[in-house]
Amino acid sequence: MPDSTKTLFISDLHLDAEDSAITRTFLDFVHSRAQGSKALYILGDLFEAWVGDDDQNPLTVKVAAALNELSQAGTEIFIMHGNRDFLLGDQYAQRCGASLLPEPTVVDCHGHKVALVHGDHLCTRDTEYMQFRQMVRSERWQTEFLQKSLVERYMIAQQARQQSSEHTSHKASDIMDVTPSEVIKLLQQEQVNYLIHGHTHRPSVHTIRLPEPINGESEAYRLVLGSWDTKGWVLEFNDAGFELKHFSHVNSAATP
Repeated sequence: MPDSTKTLFISDLHLDAEDSAITRTFLDFVHSRAQGSKALYILGDLFEAWVGDDDQNPLTVKVAAALNELSQAGTEIFIMHGNRDFLLGDQYAQRCGASLLPEPTVVDCHGHKVALVHGDHLCTRDTEYMQFRQMVRSERWQTEFLQKSLVERYMIAQQARQQSSEHTSHKASDIMDVTPSEVIKLLQQEQVNYLIHGHTHRPSVHTIRLPEPINGESEAYRLVLGSWDTKGWVLEFNDAGFELKHFSHVNSAATP
């Protein structure tokens, strides 16, 4: 039976190769650390790129099977779009035994109201990215993109990844981090004292002094999930509180 005192949050795995250390670590995580948890929240960028639910390849099939097995065992699974996999749809989510979450989503997590976002929309100082985000999140752009062939979509996605890498290499690091005023705005808007997000690849726990109390509290917490590029990261929430944990990649090519 699922452990009602354990809720897990992960993000930014950027899976893009079937037999990679990150993929092996994620599958091991699903079959070990995630077992028995009440819920698993994946807050964006599970995949490095997503060109449509009709793109079924060995990696996406294996990931869906592992998540669906976890779901069948009683763990609730939720997926939120990231800046890389914002086209992931209900069809694939269903194959994972998961539910797609809108952004932001507020959940009751062990007695605490917690706001969940991927985090990219909070990085408003990166004006170039914000303009790009507005374009690709539009219904018109997505409809036109999904009408293209898989080959065309792959080419566009690859080009976008190359351009993104070039642009970020020339930007100041603070520009690509969240804008503090946007964080306060979100906390006040949702009336929560906890915010969990990924995207920035800067795992940490930040204590925020609030300009005005929320729920009678003068402080809030911004819990930032880590990217899985060099190690695995998970935020574990339970009745006693929360802990941001990391663990080494699985070296063996064998997976459960």
